[in-house]
Amino acid sequence: QVQFVEFGGGLMQAGGSLRLSCEASRSISLKNMAWYREAPGKDRELVATIAPDGRANYVDSVKGRFSASRDNAKNMVYLQMNDLKPEDTAVYYCNYPGARLYFDSWGPGTQVTVSS
Repeated sequence: QVQFVEFGGGLMQAGGSLRLSCEASRSISLKNMAWYREAPGKDRELVATIAPDGRANYVDSVKGRFSASRDNAKNMVYLQMNDLKPEDTAVYYCNYPGARLYFDSWGPGTQVTVSS
């Protein structure tokens, strides 16, 4: 089973930028990938999806601010987050689209905290 490791989170002021990275333990070059986030007290939500060719889709709340990309040769997926807002505070995860919270393998996530 593929394993994911996310990193790159941190504490930022509102308006700042962060770039998250996700490394997969095996090739994901033919796989759609996704970024999720889980804010305190809220359900895990899908933030972005990215196809093998790099085409990406985003939830409305991050459109125009977040940009997903990937390097298939390195089994890496990235999430560039600009103009961060306090409501972006969450633990961010990568996985396949449709990954199930309790039945699929998840990485440790990376914490993003945005202060106002």
